[in-house]
Amino acid sequence: MSAVFDNPSLYRRTLPLLQGFDGLLAFAVFLLACAGLLIMYSSGFEHGTRFADHGRNMLIAGAIMFVVAQIPPQRLMLFAVPLYVAGVVLLVAVLVFGITKKGARRWLNIGVVIQPSEILKIAMPLMLAWWFQKREGQVRPLDFVVALALLAVPVALIMKQPDLGTSLLVMAAGLAVIFFAGLSWKLILPPVLLGLVGVSLIVWFEPQLCADGMRWPVLHEYQQQRICTLLDPTRDPLGKGFHIIQGMIAIGSGGVFGKGFMAGTQTHLAFIPERTTDFIFAAYSEEFGLVGNLLLIAGFIFLIFRGLAIAIDAPTLFSRLLAGALTMMFFAYAFVNMGMVSGILPVVGVPLPFISYGGTAMVTLGLAVGMLMSVARAKRQA
Repeated sequence: MSAVFDNPSLYRRTLPLLQGFDGLLAFAVFLLACAGLLIMYSSGFEHGTRFADHGRNMLIAGAIMFVVAQIPPQRLMLFAVPLYVAGVVLLVAVLVFGITKKGARRWLNIGVVIQPSEILKIAMPLMLAWWFQKREGQVRPLDFVVALALLAVPVALIMKQPDLGTSLLVMAAGLAVIFFAGLSWKLILPPVLLGLVGVSLIVWFEPQLCADGMRWPVLHEYQQQRICTLLDPTRDPLGKGFHIIQGMIAIGSGGVFGKGFMAGTQTHLAFIPERTTDFIFAAYSEEFGLVGNLLLIAGFIFLIFRGLAIAIDAPTLFSRLLAGALTMMFFAYAFVNMGMVSGILPVVGVPLPFISYGGTAMVTLGLAVGMLMSVARAKRQA
């Protein structure tokens, strides 16, 4: 008797890997990636291989996303504690013998140069989601205190470097987990109201607080200068206020429909600083105008709402908290970047997701999207 073995086609072999992927989330990321490639070609046209490198980074992030999406959330939970501990240890190592560039000690040479703070963008929500999963159904006030302590350690180490932008993103991801875990509004509202009062007082007393020779006790001098420059960029229009002023000029000069692809004068005459990284939104706004901005913002809103929908439908507490925190991290990325370029937030080193150039940031985004895909895949398979 002869046996006949079925030899499945390549399509049939790869179909199980693709089943369960969230098409809407993938579509949102695809649209944002296309917008990033479009504006990178224009703004990075005079930067040699910047456009090609950006495309390579996207391919790497896509491969990472695909691999991570195959890992069930239960196995992702196994990485929470080791990744968090490794990240904190590396942050301590940065303080001891890290590499200093432009007055900041953020990098570590372990054969290759890495920035350990990037690890915490993923490790922090993983760790806190794991913490609350272990206490599901019996969460006590002390558990929230421990969660805040777990969050405060890496945030303090990152701010010590100093790196205000990354510390804000890590803190946003951690606070999102704590909020979604059920923190009472009675504990949330007082610090929010206190923050609003503090901001109002800073704006009201800006002439006195930002006078020459005045030093704020908590912040570094450069952080103080960023806040003062935000409040009045004309204090130093050719120095510290140059970034904000040129960004606002570029956004305003785009008008309703923009100046056209590769026709932005502020961009191509090199008035916009860091036009392929932190200030790429200004270059995009100049060339595509208000209509382009609304479409880009709609893309981010679609991504965020889809991520939150995945979080709501997630099968376990861990996956719900993780998906919700990663989604809010995307929101923090986009809001802080657009806010600082538009002159409503201080200038910090936060890229625009899938738009700005950057290898490490793109890898982090690929990991985050892969984890969201993993949660969505687990729900569909269940």
